[in-house]
Amino acid sequence: MIALKDIRICVVGLGYVGLPLARLFSTKYPTVGFDINRARVDELMGGHDSTLEIDDETLCEALSRNGLRCTSDIDNIRDCNVYIVAVPTPVDDNNRPDLKPLVGASEVVGRALSKGNVVVYESTVYPGVTEETCFPAVERVSGLKLNADFYGGYSPERVNPGDTTRTVETIRKVTSGSTPEAADFIDALYNSVLLNGTHRAPSIKVAEASKIIENSQRDVNIAFVNELAKIFNAMGIDTHDVLDAAASKWNFIRMQPGLVGGHCISVDPYYLIERSQLYGVLPRVMSNARRLNNSMGTYVANQVIRQMNLKGVPVKDARILILGFTFKEDCPDIRNTKVADIYNTLHEYTSLITVYDAWADPERVRDEYGIEIVNTLPDTTFDAAILAVAHASFRGLDLRASVPQPGVIYDVKGILPREIIDARL
Repeated sequence: MIALKDIRICVVGLGYVGLPLARLFSTKYPTVGFDINRARVDELMGGHDSTLEIDDETLCEALSRNGLRCTSDIDNIRDCNVYIVAVPTPVDDNNRPDLKPLVGASEVVGRALSKGNVVVYESTVYPGVTEETCFPAVERVSGLKLNADFYGGYSPERVNPGDTTRTVETIRKVTSGSTPEAADFIDALYNSVLLNGTHRAPSIKVAEASKIIENSQRDVNIAFVNELAKIFNAMGIDTHDVLDAAASKWNFIRMQPGLVGGHCISVDPYYLIERSQLYGVLPRVMSNARRLNNSMGTYVANQVIRQMNLKGVPVKDARILILGFTFKEDCPDIRNTKVADIYNTLHEYTSLITVYDAWADPERVRDEYGIEIVNTLPDTTFDAAILAVAHASFRGLDLRASVPQPGVIYDVKGILPREIIDARL
């Protein structure tokens, strides 16, 4: 295996996962970040990360000390000997796993690979993908054989977008390898840059499975609380008051109702759902959780309409303010945001909808969702407002100044003062 002192790393995919990982490895090893998106590479080499996972000062420091460089040219990664793949694993329009980005990244690695190199995958997949799809793609393009000419492993990402506390260097990572020797090497590699060490899984499939159930478990737990919110709302009981009371018991697991978007919790369970059915197992709990959580944007919109009707506020051509568009607070990530479902449901009744989010890029929102948003709050009044995302900047807003009575204020996140809202999820 490669001596740690001789390691030269290439991270394939410079998004929310790949860039922080490349930056971290560059503190100890020569590291090249590869991405097929030339605009992304140019942005990073210019010292800015639009995902805001790495601040400009930290990025510029990594670039200036020559530990990190970014490229979209395969020739610039041929001298690396450890390749780490961190590309997205999306689903298609029918929620079936789409492995094309992963296969494409494997082919890139195959074109650069040399004998004795190591290939590690971080992308979230169902058990079996790494060994049954990824490594064969590398072999096909490179002409090299796994465990004879090169070695492999899997170490699932655990990035939490927008989280400045649980960063990649502070989390504990799972590692695995295609041989015991490869597992030793990969575990030592990650331990050399992590502050809290690793958990070494006994096989690649175990490591793959561990990652996918992390997000599936959270999806199921949130679905349960969302279902409770629907029940208690129908009963006229405040869900948050119920959770406060239940949380007084020592073993109650506190979860909040809400919208489930992003690229992890709202996508990854489909990989296990799809794969399990090939083994004759119908994952009812996970499937029902996905359906319930996917319905919450429409549910929120209908609850707002109900509140408007109760207060005699006409829904037709109403002026509505939606606060937040990203899938989570204090983060620019708009992937799979369920705020779009709120907007689209209300848009059937009125076109006078203002979406305000200082974190989101209006051009990207327009391109991906066909929705116009603004980065500054308009100086006008509205008939209804929906706090959809708990950005810190929203907590101090005087919403009643923007939504005078009898206007409706609906709080999806449960962060606004009780005295100013009409209802909350």
